[in-house]
Amino acid sequence: MEDDEPKIYLLPNLMTAGNLLCGFLAILTIFQGMQSDSLLEAKPFYQNAMLYIFGSCLFDLLDGRLARLGGQESPFGQEFDSLADMVSFGLAPAMLVSRAVLADLQLPKSFDPTGTRESGLTWAIAFIYLLCGGIRLARFNCLARTGSSGGDFRGIPIPMAAGFVASLTFIMISVADDSRSLGWWSYVLAAMILGISFLMVSNVRYPSFKKIDLRTKANIWTLLGFALLLGLIVKWTVYAPAAIFVIYLILPLVRRKGETAVPSP
Repeated sequence: MEDDEPKIYLLPNLMTAGNLLCGFLAILTIFQGMQSDSLLEAKPFYQNAMLYIFGSCLFDLLDGRLARLGGQESPFGQEFDSLADMVSFGLAPAMLVSRAVLADLQLPKSFDPTGTRESGLTWAIAFIYLLCGGIRLARFNCLARTGSSGGDFRGIPIPMAAGFVASLTFIMISVADDSRSLGWWSYVLAAMILGISFLMVSNVRYPSFKKIDLRTKANIWTLLGFALLLGLIVKWTVYAPAAIFVIYLILPLVRRKGETAVPSP
């Protein structure tokens, strides 16, 4: 029946479509980079793919803001947003680390008596990230329906996880030499990806910043801090995104110390 049709609001869902488009373009660009013979040749493709992932983050931020500002939140928008997030922040980063960055990640010889060293370690790490991202989105939707999500996120949001992975990868391939492998940096990145994967399905509370909008007031120090942050992003484009995502990653530790430091009344 026509009355059963879900409400589809134009602007928020248009931003979600932009999120999905950036994720799709990131995947296509990763495929192009996979055809290169060396990391040096593949660098432009991988860097462009990561920029598309950052673009998805921006669109994901805008769709929620527009929906809340216009009172246009809807079940359709929530489901559409989750599907787009799975592509842009789940599949695209998983492909990036599996086929582009960690393509030569291998087990040590002591764990590979056959000498083939075809362990499947790379795709296993990427799939763990993808699986945890899917579980994270499903849990978020369930909590949102029951109204028990509260003001914070339970587990790090998948856009922030993807931004963390993409920004660190961006730095690593920017300083890598002309080789297909990142050397021992591959193992560092693999450990970080596993850590961020488990944080997505953890119960660690992360701030949502949903209450920050055009009417939010700030003191002069907050304004100066955000202005300085914007300047750092413009000046150090390669390193600033990683610094922002790392700060958000450790924010729960800072908040917990602040909460325990406040004496109870």
